[in-house]
Amino acid sequence: MTSADGTTIGYDLLSDEGPALILVGGGLDDGTENVPLGEWLASTFSVVNYRRRGRGDSGDTAPYAMEREIEDLAAVLEVVGGRAHVFAASSGGALALEAAAAGVPVDRIAAHEVPYLLGDEMVASWQAYVDGVSVALDADDRDQALRLFMKLAGSSDEDIAGAEAAPVWPALVALAPTLRYDAACIGEGPPPTDRLAKVAQPVLLSTGATLDPLGRTAG
Repeated sequence: MTSADGTTIGYDLLSDEGPALILVGGGLDDGTENVPLGEWLASTFSVVNYRRRGRGDSGDTAPYAMEREIEDLAAVLEVVGGRAHVFAASSGGALALEAAAAGVPVDRIAAHEVPYLLGDEMVASWQAYVDGVSVALDADDRDQALRLFMKLAGSSDEDIAGAEAAPVWPALVALAPTLRYDAACIGEGPPPTDRLAKVAQPVLLSTGATLDPLGRTAG
């Protein structure tokens, strides 16, 4: 599938009977995180699981802008006939809400663990993280970008050292540039109330203690 700017976006059609449902991944997800959910829902929905740009077999045409990711989601919608429900996790939830606010014709939206931030201290920590990740990635220090991400999520130095020694670390290093993309979807930190007010679709927001192998709770 090709997005509006010519970027190739990889996807899998997990089933083809029932209402269309698109799965949108979150931070440091190469497209595999939502597969178990998609397989579970495959008996009820026509499920499309796609890889956001810069992840897995999807392209990464420069320069990045959140608008390009909105176009990507719109292109995925065309695969299933132009309309679909959406389930989105973490920063993918912010992307799905921004897409709906921009007029992409999604139906119902379920968003899990959208990592908007409230309170001066949390917002200041977020903005410091975004600045730090930008500096690290400008220097091509992907390892440092991942460390900053884990610190933001509450990981200790011991947790980070353990993650660096884990077999999954090189795969995460490859995805580190997309941390910028997730940050762009979340924006300044607090919920963008003016834009979210434009979302006319029914939205289910959920939260809970979900952990990935690195102990990460936000992305």
